[in-house]
Amino acid sequence: MFEDLINRLRAAQRYTSAPVSLHAPVFHGKEREYVLDAIDSTFVSSVGEYVNRFERMLQEITGAVRAVVCVNGTAALEISLRLAGVQAGDCVITQALSFVATANAISHSGGVPVFIDVDATTLGMSPAALRTFLEEHCRISANACIFKESGQRVGACVPMHTFGFPCLIEDITAICREWRIPVVEDAAEALGSLYRGRACGTFGEMGVFSFNGNKIVSTGGGGAIITQNEALGRKLKHLTTTAKVPHPWEFRHDAVAWNFRMPNLNAALGCAQLEQLDAFLEIKRHRAQVYAEVFADMDWTFISEPPESRSNYWLCAVLAPDRKTRDIFLEETRQASFMTRPVWEPLQTLPMYKDCRCGDLTTTMNIADRLVNLPSGVSQ
Repeated sequence: MFEDLINRLRAAQRYTSAPVSLHAPVFHGKEREYVLDAIDSTFVSSVGEYVNRFERMLQEITGAVRAVVCVNGTAALEISLRLAGVQAGDCVITQALSFVATANAISHSGGVPVFIDVDATTLGMSPAALRTFLEEHCRISANACIFKESGQRVGACVPMHTFGFPCLIEDITAICREWRIPVVEDAAEALGSLYRGRACGTFGEMGVFSFNGNKIVSTGGGGAIITQNEALGRKLKHLTTTAKVPHPWEFRHDAVAWNFRMPNLNAALGCAQLEQLDAFLEIKRHRAQVYAEVFADMDWTFISEPPESRSNYWLCAVLAPDRKTRDIFLEETRQASFMTRPVWEPLQTLPMYKDCRCGDLTTTMNIADRLVNLPSGVSQ
């Protein structure tokens, strides 16, 4: 049924007949040189010059005042929520269309996820759905947002920039300021993406990135937190490094903290990857343009970057006419070794989150039925 379309996609992207991965990492720069240098230095764990360099590079790229690298994006999101003030039993509002790590980090921080709908254009949190939910279910009391029925506090809001498409983050943060809710951006997939000329991850109190093997920049495994608050950045660094107080030889720790440190080896890999970020973005944006042209004359919808945004197109996405068509396409592309995937199962459908509060999730469920991610790597 889709043999001709698959062949068109291969030809348009200049893929060979070899299997095409969804998003494999590429190491065309100084990755080997930097990693070997880290090995030769003997600083292979959580202390080393590449950790410092990687953080500085992230600050320069995003315009953040402070960047703190971590062991992975989930850990980065968990500690960000804790420092945003989330306490045990607090509700944390997020979107139902997201990777499970978003909800897991909320749970690990002691919070209870609350799921609202996404915007059809951005695939990220809908400001309209957020405002409607708050007006229907919450009130402001003692400078905090409280659920009318249960009395639970809303400890934070976590919008997510899905597939690198910037959500309507300025509208979301404005609503959350009005309702006294801290914002932590899940920008795990959005390194290099901009909204109104400003880097995703810099709009909330904190923003979180992931550098997993399938991300646009990979450290093998790793994450980072960025913030515009220098004091908060220092606290993040202190608490992610076991709260060790500097001393020439003694082991002094002044808080219950975490060992969420990124090893120097991973940071060395990340420095070399960040040096190539602009080139990666150019290739991925061109790949998206090619896909858009292929689907332009079909009854499918290619997801393009929203207005006033510049997306990294981490994973290109297309909406099939319906779920049955989507499933046939998924099956035939995989049989042809042209790797595709559906979007994640909406979080409220997972067994551990099925009893969580939800808003109207009509758009989420429609997208979940129809969306397909296409091969989006930098090279093949």
